[in-house]
Parts: sequence; structure tokens; C-alpha cells
Amino acid sequence: MGIVNVTPDSFSDGGQFFDRHRAIAGARKMIDDGADILDIGAESTRPGARFVPVQEELDRLLPVLEGLRDVHIPISVDTYKPEVMRLVLDCGASMINDVNALQSEGAIEAVRNSNCAVCLMHRKGDAQTMQGLAQYQDVLAEVKQFLAQRVTACEAAGIARERLVIDPGFGFAKRSVHTLTLLRELKALTDLGVPVLAGISRKSTLGKITGRADGERMSASIAAAMLAAQRGAAIVRVHDVAQTRDALRVMQAIEDPGYMP
Repeated sequence: MGIVNVTPDSFSDGGQFFDRHRAIAGARKMIDDGADILDIGAESTRPGARFVPVQEELDRLLPVLEGLRDVHIPISVDTYKPEVMRLVLDCGASMINDVNALQSEGAIEAVRNSNCAVCLMHRKGDAQTMQGLAQYQDVLAEVKQFLAQRVTACEAAGIARERLVIDPGFGFAKRSVHTLTLLRELKALTDLGVPVLAGISRKSTLGKITGRADGERMSASIAAAMLAAQRGAAIVRVHDVAQTRDALRVMQAIEDPGYMP
């Protein structure tokens, strides 16, 4: 899953794709580089990010979606607002990637009658409050319980399990020790019977481990994506598509005794 942030303030690539023409060109390059899904977001959800009104978010998103109508891979939209969900689904989005796990009022109703996929992510609070809420007795058990409850709630509301993906929310109301624990034990989340998405690309935990600034974390991000895939992640959400895909291909070749180059 290639990340296209149509924002001026995302933590790593803020401003890189804020212009719609650059966003469209960047998205098309990610497809050429081997992305299987594009994830387009128009509001930063990093700690401390400002709230973006619905119309402003749509003004950023819709021209990019229009410019990508002819692409051959699914497009996910990273939003937690039901009004945005409805409109982007009408404009061709195939997936909603919701940091709020469809807990906003009206969110379930916004997606229920479509056939889109939905990613349910774990976090506490919002961009302004979440880092102060990064407290757990057992982070793996608590995150797993939350995600299981959200899957159950969605199924009860009429959203088929086959449409659902879960995301432990690396870095969202998580300290580095929590992120590392979740990555280490990611396999446990596959017990919930839905695909797991891992989004750890360029995250601050990798910076703390390596001492690298966010724009210098490609190698660490590739390593983290491979470790996530080895632990059962079905989707890795990344900034560096071509490099990550190459690394995953090598990993898959080594793990497949019958592979012939």
C-alpha cells in the first residue's frame, strides 16, 4: 500500500504531494513501482496535527481521485469522517482506512451499503490527546480486544467480515515500547481471522532506534515491513514502494523452496 498524503503537515512527507498534480503524478509512480493499493489521505493524523474541516478535506481529495479514475488498482481513502466516506466512495474509492475504526457517529452507516473494504485501526483519543493516553497494562491484549470488538460491531451492523482489515496503529497512542511489542507479537492479531495491515513506515520508533530523521528512515522502514510480513501482515503501508517491494520479493523467494529466478 503506497502512501499519498495530500497534506501540508504529515510527519514525513507533508507538502510533497499537497499540489494535486504532484499527488496524481506521485500516485502513478507508486503504481509503476509496484503498489497494489494506494492510500490517499487529506488530513494528517500525526500527534498534534490540526483538525481539517470536511469541505477542506474534500477539496484536497476529490481532484486527486478524479485524476486517478483510470488506474487499475484499488484506492483507499484515509478518513474518519462519514461525510467524506460517502463522497469518496461515490468517486471510486474501494476502501476506507479509518483511524477511528468506524466509531464516529454515522461512520458505519456511511459504508454499510457499499461493497468497499474497511480498515479498522486502534488508537486512543485523537491527534491532540492520544500521546497522553499511551498507557497499557498489556498492550497486545488490549489492542487485540479492541480490534475484536470493532470487528464484531461491524459484523453486527451488517458489514461482512470479508470486507474488514485490522491495524494495530503503530505510533498512535503508543510509545516505542508498545510499538515494538506489537510488531514483535503481530502474529497474535491474525487469530482474529481478518487481514492485518502494518503501517510503521518512517515512524518515530524507527528514528529512536536508528538515530535517523524521518526522511532518512528508508532502510529501517524496509526492515520493519519485512518483519511485519514475516509475522503475518497481509498489507504493509509504505512511503518507499519500489524498495520495499524488492525486499519483500527477496524474502518471498527465500521462503519458497520451489522458487526459480
